[in-house]
Amino acid sequence: MRMKLLRIKDNSQQKKDVFSQVAKLTGKIADKTLEQLEREGVFVFPETIKDAKDITQDQMILQSVNDTYRSGNVMGFLGYGDERLVIESRFCGEGEDYFFQYLLDKVLDFPNIVDLDADANQENRLFNFLLFLFPYYLKAAMRKGLFKKYIRYRYNDGNVKGTIDVARHIEKNTPFVGNVAYSQREFSYDNSLMELVRHTIEFIKRKPYGNKLLIKVKDEVKLVIDATPGYEPYDRQKIIEQNKKNTVRHAYFREYLALQRLCLLILRHQRHQIGTGARQIYGILFDGAWLWEEYINLLIEDIFYHPMNKSGTGAQRLFDGNVGLIYPDFISRNSEPRIIADAKYKPLDNIGNRDYLQVLAYMFRFDAKAGYYLYPEAEGSDDLKLWLNRGLTYEKNVMARDDISVIKHGLKIPIDAQNYSEFIAKMITSDFPEEETACPVFGKTFAIDKKVKKVRLYATAYGVYEVAELLGAAPQAKPLYDAVVNALNAKCKNNK
Repeated sequence: MRMKLLRIKDNSQQKKDVFSQVAKLTGKIADKTLEQLEREGVFVFPETIKDAKDITQDQMILQSVNDTYRSGNVMGFLGYGDERLVIESRFCGEGEDYFFQYLLDKVLDFPNIVDLDADANQENRLFNFLLFLFPYYLKAAMRKGLFKKYIRYRYNDGNVKGTIDVARHIEKNTPFVGNVAYSQREFSYDNSLMELVRHTIEFIKRKPYGNKLLIKVKDEVKLVIDATPGYEPYDRQKIIEQNKKNTVRHAYFREYLALQRLCLLILRHQRHQIGTGARQIYGILFDGAWLWEEYINLLIEDIFYHPMNKSGTGAQRLFDGNVGLIYPDFISRNSEPRIIADAKYKPLDNIGNRDYLQVLAYMFRFDAKAGYYLYPEAEGSDDLKLWLNRGLTYEKNVMARDDISVIKHGLKIPIDAQNYSEFIAKMITSDFPEEETACPVFGKTFAIDKKVKKVRLYATAYGVYEVAELLGAAPQAKPLYDAVVNALNAKCKNNK
């Protein structure tokens, strides 16, 4: 059966005729909210959509607008039968969506093993994404500790502590030899949910990249294994059915609910080969604005605070008395001068009045004189600096201030990369002048007042290295420096 594949961009509008090759899938997802699709089996990341600022549960992936469909602010993969829909970032070029992959690599620490160049590998790609999310969700859930619940265990011995099971007692203990059949409820870690997590761990371990994936959560994995001594490989289907019937309900354990859903998707999709022949939609969707904001945070977290509305950390208030809850994206740690920054997953021209009012309100609240919009720039536009006006048109005294401004600063996104490795290289050097072809040189000069007895050189990455001769070092050390540097540079050349 040949797969039918359609690629579209997020936040774009297409004629309905374009979707004719995936008509069945389109009919299943068009004009449906994210909440509806989640109930039908689509996995939406992050799971706390209701708390996200840029997408909501009632947002639609494809919304009918006359004779067109308009896509939303999500990226990812959807499938139904032999039809596949890939929603790419609007900031990627005409080829592969390396930008989306780059955001996933940086924000979620996805291993770089997904074949983005193979259209025929869409099912493997979708399944890999589910697997790659597992460490993130396991770590989030385990912050609440191991999940514990009451389990009824059945015993047949002389130490009666629970409810006597008469029928089982007659069956097991005739003639009577001193044992009594009974059962009791125990508060146990070895329950159906933890067993489900254990089955998922054991399944991932068998993948070629499984150990590499799980090494990030090795402590959490050890806790799960130690807590599930009753694990048996052949019990997988029974454990899946128990978890389908008994989902996590307590609000405190909502991270475990998300982990439970992910484990079920992984184990059930593995069994059904990601929907081959199935008559239900499936897929995984990512909030593009959330990915972009978290990527920006990785770049500037050392110099900016990052209030987070999803977790409720870093909440700020506009007014006295805890009135006016706000979550600015970024507030500079340095108060002189204070700077407000806002991550915008939208093009330069789409940053408009509502965005201005929001950032200016934050600037006023935190006594900031400068504000920044940090957005993906794929068209080569330069920064745009806007000075705040003073005065009134009625009084004909409007003029620009020279002390308060907002700047639209685009982070350059390469759109002409031939492969993912080239895209990464261009992301690193995209803001450098054209004449610069490598990263900046980092160096440090230091002096010591004693004779050098021993020198050790640490190289933490492949690159081009130059090591200055150490004054005061033994003359015989220089050949060693040269040998190490030549070996590093040769290895770098061979690994291009």
